[in-house]
Amino acid sequence: MALVEFGALERLALDALRLAGVPEPHGRIQADVLLDAELRGVPSHGLLRLERIIRRIAHGVIDPHATGTHHWRSTAFLAVDGGRGLGPVVASAALEALKARVEETGIAIAAISNSNHIGMLGWYAERVATEGYTIIGLTTSEALVHPWGAQRAMIGTNPIAIGIPTGTGPFLMDTATSIASMGDIHDHAHRKAPLPAGWALDANGEPTTDPEAAKSGALAPFGQAKGYALGLALELLVGSLTGAALGRDVRGTLDDTAICNKGDVFIVIKGVERNLEAYLASIRAMEPAPGFDQVLIPGERGRACRELRLRDGVPIATAVWQTLQHLAGPT
Repeated sequence: MALVEFGALERLALDALRLAGVPEPHGRIQADVLLDAELRGVPSHGLLRLERIIRRIAHGVIDPHATGTHHWRSTAFLAVDGGRGLGPVVASAALEALKARVEETGIAIAAISNSNHIGMLGWYAERVATEGYTIIGLTTSEALVHPWGAQRAMIGTNPIAIGIPTGTGPFLMDTATSIASMGDIHDHAHRKAPLPAGWALDANGEPTTDPEAAKSGALAPFGQAKGYALGLALELLVGSLTGAALGRDVRGTLDDTAICNKGDVFIVIKGVERNLEAYLASIRAMEPAPGFDQVLIPGERGRACRELRLRDGVPIATAVWQTLQHLAGPT
């Protein structure tokens, strides 16, 4: 494990994207999504993914120049053809259009297809909520999760993020509907660390703690049947709005050569201005249960981790650090 100053990581990530042919403004968006995941302590969605993004550019399944084509199907419904662009670039352009539209309509939705992996949904939710809007973000993935009661993967990890202005800062919730993401599995594999029990099944449908075996198996839904129900509902919702592929037909976020055919949905709402901080403060002030130091609000642990790592440096897996240096070229 290497401890690296944030500025050095940022420079190398931007250099790697520039060498891959990504325009500087697009490179900054893509790098920021990955770097924020590292700062928040979510390496599964961080720089580990940069090498695959660059390989996908080289194989022609990502167009680093595309921002997406916008078609307003109704006053408040934006259909976006991403043109195979970088996921964060396409999503950011769509969100700019939604923020402008909700000033007129109060609510607006974007359904994005033909884009690429958008990274950690919380990155979008925090930024939009910081600007005073409520946001719900949804995305789908390859079939990585087994339905509750089954032994094979059939459903995506299908994350959901919600950002809400509170008066002093945004409330942020960002979670997959699986007990872990496939990025978590790859992160454990990179670190040669065993998985917690209950996370995954192997290719034979047997429980495993081996991250390599889990790559060809299935992840568990969180909360057993409840996570299964929510994950399936979100996949159906995103699929119906975007026309995205479903289940085992989804490709393009975990490989180098397939055109990405998952979907993304963002809903932006201009709500009633209200200070919610007093209610959140009352939750923080509650007596913690045994084994807990304090009661936290979702998103606070990640923000505290980001502040610490910006000050003290970011721990990066040695293999990821070496790959990043290679991708960035000679200094």
